[in-house]
Amino acid sequence: MSVVSTDIEPLTFVFEDDGLVPNNPLPFLVYKGAVDVANDHPEKTIEGLFGANGWGAMWRNGVYDYVHYHATVHEALGVARGRACVRFGGNRGQEFEITPGDVAILPAGTGHQCVFATPDFCVVGAYPPGPPMQITRPTPENHAKALKTIPEVKLPKTDPVRGEDGPLVRLWKRSTR
Repeated sequence: MSVVSTDIEPLTFVFEDDGLVPNNPLPFLVYKGAVDVANDHPEKTIEGLFGANGWGAMWRNGVYDYVHYHATVHEALGVARGRACVRFGGNRGQEFEITPGDVAILPAGTGHQCVFATPDFCVVGAYPPGPPMQITRPTPENHAKALKTIPEVKLPKTDPVRGEDGPLVRLWKRSTR
């Protein structure tokens, strides 16, 4: 039995480069309530889903409380427990409440920062095959480097939630034309 609704579609947002956080012209995706985590092991449920769809190098934790981004890799964040308010897109971005079963998919360069989280908040982070994740803080020097590395980040072959034919594959290819 699938842990994902087969017809669920993500919300899409594009954040502009603010001069310190480069963001990405590819859309940031948010699946609301995508994963059925109503069980005793929601982290394992999300890890199983991400792993089955080719997104590995996973971790469990929260989201840092300072603005940062990853200039060498795309990132998926699946909420296993608790809830949080996370600002995506840097200081001029948008705040989202994320709750269990939600999945946010950040194209390389997308700024993010936890504004508030419940004590039990836990996300599973994962990355498509490629270079390791590096935490980058918004500085003029890092911004200049990121503008060179972000366009080199390969598009994932799969959507971490819906697999080979998932919306990410369609939306990110369409956005690059």
